[in-house]
Amino acid sequence: MPADPPSGPSAGPPRVNPHVLREGAGVLAVAIRAEPRVFAVSVLGSALYAATTVGTAAVLGRVTEQVVLPAFREGRTTAGALTGAAAAILGVAFLKALGVAGRRFYAGLMQYRMQAAYRRAVTRQYLRLPLAWHHRHPTGQLLSNANADVEAAWAPLAPLPMAVGVVFMLVIAALSILLTDVTVALVGFLVFPAIALLNVAYQRRLAPVATRAQQLRAEVSEVAHESFEGGLVVKTLGREQAETERFAAAADALRDANIAVGRIRGLFDPILEALPNLGVLAVLLIGSMRLQSGAMDAGDLVHVAYLFTLLAWPIRALGWVLAEVPRSVVGWRRVRGVLDAGGSLPFGDAELPAEGAAGLEVRAVRFGYEDGRHVLHDVSFATGPGRTVAVVGPTGAGKSTLTNLLVRLVDPADGSVLLDGVDARDVRRGGVAATAALVPQQTFLFDDTVRGNVTLGLDLPDERVWEALRLAQAEGFVAALPTGLDTRVGERGTTLSGGQRQRLALARALVRRPRLLIMDDATSAVDPQIEARILAGLRESGAGATVLVVAYRKATIALADEVVYLEHGRVAARGTHAELLERSAGYRNLVNAYEEAEALDGGGLDDVLDTGEEALR
Repeated sequence: MPADPPSGPSAGPPRVNPHVLREGAGVLAVAIRAEPRVFAVSVLGSALYAATTVGTAAVLGRVTEQVVLPAFREGRTTAGALTGAAAAILGVAFLKALGVAGRRFYAGLMQYRMQAAYRRAVTRQYLRLPLAWHHRHPTGQLLSNANADVEAAWAPLAPLPMAVGVVFMLVIAALSILLTDVTVALVGFLVFPAIALLNVAYQRRLAPVATRAQQLRAEVSEVAHESFEGGLVVKTLGREQAETERFAAAADALRDANIAVGRIRGLFDPILEALPNLGVLAVLLIGSMRLQSGAMDAGDLVHVAYLFTLLAWPIRALGWVLAEVPRSVVGWRRVRGVLDAGGSLPFGDAELPAEGAAGLEVRAVRFGYEDGRHVLHDVSFATGPGRTVAVVGPTGAGKSTLTNLLVRLVDPADGSVLLDGVDARDVRRGGVAATAALVPQQTFLFDDTVRGNVTLGLDLPDERVWEALRLAQAEGFVAALPTGLDTRVGERGTTLSGGQRQRLALARALVRRPRLLIMDDATSAVDPQIEARILAGLRESGAGATVLVVAYRKATIALADEVVYLEHGRVAARGTHAELLERSAGYRNLVNAYEEAEALDGGGLDDVLDTGEEALR
């Protein structure tokens, strides 16, 4: 698996900040600022729960002192005393339940809102970032950023209001205990420094391990995604075992990292549980001695002991937040790595005409990838509205890169692409997509109906869909499908042939009635006769589009008004097909090699193509 570059959102393993708690507090502050009202209501619910929990101790102390002990001493009690005791206990219990319901509902609401907001933000950023950025980051990694990392970043939000309420509870409980008996309180409070030291040690041990586990989740996603995407390659080349072992290695590493996290938590949780209980035992021991000496009464001892019993659960709630903080920080760093990524395409406010074929001009364009490879050098050509241009060139000449520039998936390093005389960089957001449509080499169909794959969610009448299918020479086979437009085509269109998938992809572009149609070898799997009918139909239908087609078939090229011949990323020749056959030896050798290759079966095709491209060199 190729490693991410250092600038990526998940370059790593990520650096562990020694002040994880401080960084985690900053992450939580982001959520609180984003959802202040929801957080306030959830904290009020938690505070109500905390107050009534402490109130329960006071009520139990009073009931013990005024109802239970007199009943034992006198051997009887009154209905009024029992009714009053029951009413007090039930009243406190009702308020406690109300606090729990408010806390849980609004804490969950806050967590899910933040997760939804940041999933949308990450997805919008993916759409804004240029294609070159996506080329540097595996798809599995990006899926992990938008899913697992967002979930991890906001995982502490569910227990956070409880933890805030716990602080309130601890303050009330501590004051109540101090007011009841200072000596017993000081003995019991010795447990808090021990818990604080335990949490510091826990954070230091857990943070790097949680960081590693979070990164490995992304790596497992990467391997899984590649395995699914490359399923055909894996099966046809008999690499199932090797791929299984590759995935198993990544999964085993994640398992070991999660086990390491579990070991640390398994060591931390029992000690955290034990320390408050040890405090309760100490309180009962000292309290019973003071009870015997007459320094405190039984009701006060029940009150204090019950409060210390309650402290174990609040401290555990604090531990839940602290346990999620390292993962939250790691997830937040990775999410911020995406949101802070630079290189998004700038937009202007220029408007392009809504109708009529588009004029296209490529002016002194130069483009290179970030690895230092220069693909296009000073490429220039222009075509008028409604004309058809064929771009021809050997493998690696820069044809596909040029098509990406024309629809502004990337911007040139130098020069400009002009649509109707307007630099594409000055067009408003969405303006280029509304004007130009690209039908790429690699056809992608969704696991949806034919209609869904053609319209992609646009509310278009069936007549317009059938018109696009007719122009793409797909009307016949779609009509023959079991339910026509409503037939599901399977994942990536597996129920269709390669040529059928290409024609649906072309119909998807045509249904939008683009003013500039760009076909990047988009009919390579289609019979030459059908391809010729498609191009002829586009010219004769009055579809109102300028067409640029990356082609290699001589019959297709001959239909173009002009041919742009690329060689080594430069425009080596321009003119009609007949003119270039006469004056450009490289062009003549290439198209003749393509024609000879097409006439051969399978095995000789690559040899002939290699011969043609060798002639160019």
